[in-house]
Formats: sequence, C-alpha cells, structure tokens
Amino acid sequence: MTTIRRHRTRLLLLSSALLTSACSQKAPTPAEVAAAAEVPGAPPSTAADVAAKEASASSVKESNELIAFAYSYPVEAARIPDLAAFLDAGRAAQRRALVEAAARDKAVADKEGFSYRAHSHLQSWRPITDTPRFLSLSSEIATYMGGAHGMQSFDSLLWDRSHATRLKPLDLFKSGEAFDKAANDDLCAAVERAKAARGISWSRDPDSPFGKCPSASAQTVWLGSSDGKYLDRLTIAIAPYEIGPYAEGSYKINLPMSEAIVNAVKVEYARSFRPTS
Repeated sequence: MTTIRRHRTRLLLLSSALLTSACSQKAPTPAEVAAAAEVPGAPPSTAADVAAKEASASSVKESNELIAFAYSYPVEAARIPDLAAFLDAGRAAQRRALVEAAARDKAVADKEGFSYRAHSHLQSWRPITDTPRFLSLSSEIATYMGGAHGMQSFDSLLWDRSHATRLKPLDLFKSGEAFDKAANDDLCAAVERAKAARGISWSRDPDSPFGKCPSASAQTVWLGSSDGKYLDRLTIAIAPYEIGPYAEGSYKINLPMSEAIVNAVKVEYARSFRPTS
C-alpha cells in the first residue's frame, strides 16, 4: 500500500508540473501584459501589480459568425460599484446594438445572396491616472459594420470621488469655448508637427476638406498626471477623417497643461490641476 501511495503521489506531482508548464507556455508573462497595458500619463506598473489587476478587472469577449465583441475595464473601475454598473450597462447596450445591426445586415445579405462579414465592436477602457480625487479613464474603440473598412474612435470619463459621480473632462472647464480659447493654438501647432512627422504636408486652404484646424473641445480629451496628485497632462485623441483621410489614421496629440488651460478650469476643480513646469 505504501508503494502504491508513493507512485500515486509522484504521478500527481508530475501531472501538476506538466500542467503548470503548459499553461505558462500559452499565457503571456506579467511583464508582457504590463508593456501592452501602459497608457501615456499613467505611472508604470510592476509585474505584480499587473497580475493582481488582471485577476480582478472586468473583460468580456464573444466571437461567432454574426459578431465579434469585446469590452473591458480595469480593476480601478471595477472597485467602484456605481462606475462598474455604468460600464456594465454601457457594455450591454453596445452589444445589443451590435447584435441588432448585425442581424439586420445578415438577413439582407442572405436574401440578396451575397456574403456577410461579421460585425464587430472592440472596446477597452484603461486607467490614465488615479489621483486622490479623480480616476481618469481612456477608451479606444474599433468597430466594423460591413463596409470597406473598420473605424476607430475614442472616449473618456472621470470618476469624481468627492461627489461620487461621473464626469467628462470638459465638465471640469468653465465652457467648451473657454477650453478652445486656451488650447486651440497649441493644438493646431501640434497637429502640424504630427503630420510633418508622418511626412504629410498640411494644406490650410479653406477649400481643402481637411484644411481647418479642429476645435479641441470637439475631440476626445484625456486628462493625466505625472505624479498621481495633480492633473498636469493633456492628450487630444483625434479619430480618422477629422483632420485627414482615413488612410492617414488617427492622432493622439499631447499638449502642455498651460497656464491658460488651467485658468479655464472651474473654481471647484482648480486645486486638482497644475500647469506643466
């Protein structure tokens, strides 16, 4: 009996070791996950941090002949019940809209006798920064609805701990006009530099479809922090077709948190901001 037990123990240990080895070969390392998850403006994560976050974050993926759907948000948001409920509701609404549109298009394709290509909505919320007052999240969205190509878009939100409420970054400013007045000159100059870096000459001809400089308030605004205390980083995310043709892609324009921008902040939020040194 003792010998049989020893053999069983050895077999169990060997099986466990083989299973562990197989899993470790398939799964990405924490360092790989960390490298993929980093967002401009957010403090770097250690491998242990990422492993803990991945265990608690919310992520849903679905793929079939009708749709491809993915929607995730980080543990920082999952720990706030009201925010998690809002994101869960958004996820359900996005999936419902995707399925309804896909079902309609597939029915038409089947009726007309042409091939149907699965529609998709892939959205990931990530933490930009987590200050004592605000959790700032960015979202990148990739969609495909059966056309010639897919589309990329962006979103953002803030959780204000002081009032337990959701905000958009522009809610922190006196008005969209005040934000534009403070940010637009820097944005136009930065867009021109970004295009030049891609080897693109920006025609400012009024008759050009993309000759007009975009208003900062009409784009997606991401607020970040360099020290985890103050909001002192600003990124404007610009989707395709806003300032160039689809082939030109999207832009993520980092702007200085200037004195003018800080002065455009509402009084009740001013203490949470600091101009770029």
